[in-house]
Amino acid sequence: MKNRLPIIFILITMVIDSMGIGLILPVMPDLIQEVEGAGLGAAAVWGGLLATIFAAMQFLCGPTVGNISDSVGRRPVLLFSLVIMAFDYVLMAVAGTIWLLIIGRIIGGITAATQSTAAAYIADISKPEEKAANFGLIGAAFGVGFVFGPLLGGLLAEYGTRAPFWAAAFLAGANAVFGYFVLPETVTDRIRRPFQWRRANPLGAFSNIGALPGLKRLMLITFVYTVAFYVYPGVWAYYGAERFGWGPGMIGLSLGMFGIGIAIVQGLLIRPILNRIGERKAVIFGLAVDVGAFVMLGFVTNGWIALALTPLTALGSVAGPALQGIMSRTASDDQQGELQGTVSSINAVATIVAPLLVTQTFWYFTAAGTPFYMPGAPFLLSAILTVGCIVVFVQTPRQKHARVI
Repeated sequence: MKNRLPIIFILITMVIDSMGIGLILPVMPDLIQEVEGAGLGAAAVWGGLLATIFAAMQFLCGPTVGNISDSVGRRPVLLFSLVIMAFDYVLMAVAGTIWLLIIGRIIGGITAATQSTAAAYIADISKPEEKAANFGLIGAAFGVGFVFGPLLGGLLAEYGTRAPFWAAAFLAGANAVFGYFVLPETVTDRIRRPFQWRRANPLGAFSNIGALPGLKRLMLITFVYTVAFYVYPGVWAYYGAERFGWGPGMIGLSLGMFGIGIAIVQGLLIRPILNRIGERKAVIFGLAVDVGAFVMLGFVTNGWIALALTPLTALGSVAGPALQGIMSRTASDDQQGELQGTVSSINAVATIVAPLLVTQTFWYFTAAGTPFYMPGAPFLLSAILTVGCIVVFVQTPRQKHARVI
């Protein structure tokens, strides 16, 4: 049990990261209107700005924090990030102006480095052949948080717009205390690497990691796949309302089912899938399943059929951990933090680009006077992008585990 406690801590950290976002989503419109005295439309604009700031800080700081963890260790970075995250939620809980909320999102984007550092910790303690399956546990933890975050946030909202922030602060702080007692350091002198600013900025990290054989292609696939997959959080609510006439309750239920499906696939099914077909075939399999799901969601007109596709859409999530496992085995042991920080920046850029792409596509094909009415057009666009990922991936040579430099 003692050996499992660090992994339990990492998984709780990932659940809290995912829950923390979902916890505050239900109250953000009311909170912004409360501090700004503005209408819902203006609140949506401010909400979009806050989300962009959060993603931009992830992009800028992901490689820096990843490189720091390669130098000083995972433990201090994880614990410090959780403590600062707790203070950040407290700041947002007492914020009386939009500028304090903006400062909170800046700090939140920086402390979101817990994701990349936690992934690097998992890479440190995993054998090469176990990495993809263990990365799947992180995805499962995110799925659990994705389900329970909005539900808990909605319940806490009954006690006021600030209650979810206090709850998120408590969870982050409590987990930091738990980690202090159970989390050993995994960065030893054998793999410790001196911190270098030239490798710690996003461009320098991209250049250095991209120099490893095949990783440029894998990072490109990661970026495009993240953009394609963002179609679910990006337009699902609008798509469900437009295509099936769903209300908020049904949309929340469908997203909850999707989160549960991802948690089951990445927590329970990914290991036997990897054992049977291996990482490369798992990537191709997952991407192919996603293509099929995207195409069907592009054309389906019955809401119950869309819900029935949930297991299929969740099954495609095996691609992400398998791809991450291949990249982790390509990088050397002293580059795991740098790699995960770079991946975090790639995902951050994708989450800046993707909302604009998928929502504009949805708007164009549903607006009055559109030449071709197609609410599912964003899913068809995602299918095309994912086909491109398959084409690039099959042309990528098999990777070998890098030696420690």
